[in-house]
Amino acid sequence: MSDLLIRNGEWVVVCDGAKALVLENAGDIKFPNLKTIEVFEQENLATRELGTGAPGRSYSSVGPGRSAVEQTDWHDQAERSFLVDLVKHLDVSLTAGKTKSFIIVAPPRALGVLRAAYSLQVKNAVRAEVDKDFVKMPVHQIEKQLTGVA
Repeated sequence: MSDLLIRNGEWVVVCDGAKALVLENAGDIKFPNLKTIEVFEQENLATRELGTGAPGRSYSSVGPGRSAVEQTDWHDQAERSFLVDLVKHLDVSLTAGKTKSFIIVAPPRALGVLRAAYSLQVKNAVRAEVDKDFVKMPVHQIEKQLTGVA
């Protein structure tokens, strides 16, 4: 993964389900210089703070049968919502002319959620996708991992 060419002014969006870094290449293809434009973070609350009690039960309409209803995965819902909101933000940024293209860097699961949320405009602006989790790295390390330029 050490040969990605990042154009001048192109955005690199590095994210997972709880944090997103929007970086812009202030350099050129040969000498990239990623600068942080925006950081989005979602507070990661405990499940007990997200949910509302024990899972429910359903009763069969015929006979005495009962069954448990599966517990809602509140963390998963929060992550999906965060990623969908991020795509909406990228769409607005494209419309406003802040950038023309993106490179998306996210773990595979997050990439799947992002792809499902892409508008046609965002989908056409995504120049590359990298299925890695770099969101906790410092920006200079992300730059090095993506381009191989030290």
